Amino acid sequence: MRSLPFFCRGPVVRGFGRGSKDLGIPTANFPESVVDKLPADIGTGIYYGWARVNNGDIHKMVMSIGWNPYYKNTKKSMETHLIHKFKEDFYGQTLSVAMVGYIRPERGFSSVEELIAAIHSDIEEAKRKLDLPEHMKLKEDKFFRTSISTANHQIMNGH
Repeated sequence: MRSLPFFCRGPVVRGFGRGSKDLGIPTANFPESVVDKLPADIGTGIYYGWARVNNGDIHKMVMSIGWNPYYKNTKKSMETHLIHKFKEDFYGQTLSVAMVGYIRPERGFSSVEELIAAIHSDIEEAKRKLDLPEHMKLKEDKFFRTSISTANHQIMNGH
């Protein structure tokens, strides 16, 4: 995949709500406008990399790109799980991600338990790979040093 690392940014939109409710693994979803701009050589599957919400800390992440065969989605999605516990959701805030590497192809599962086990395995693999020096340096990329305007976010929260 010549397009990796791939950097993208966009607002967090509501997905199906299954990540938190069904799986216990919350995800941040990009709008179709971001999904549609993926380079052709970035196929469906599970990726790992770095992510930041607004101007916050940079965290390890895993991302599913595709149709989510277990749920039989009809629209391609990009769902990012930040490997960090957040106190609250961040819908409407800006998510910046650097997709660094590929873990596995998208596939179907016979049970939700099998899907959850696979996601946890993906998370552990992402943690290991992101500790490699060549991946750690991408956490410091200038892409993440670009300040995100939080004016809209502050208005939405009444600050």
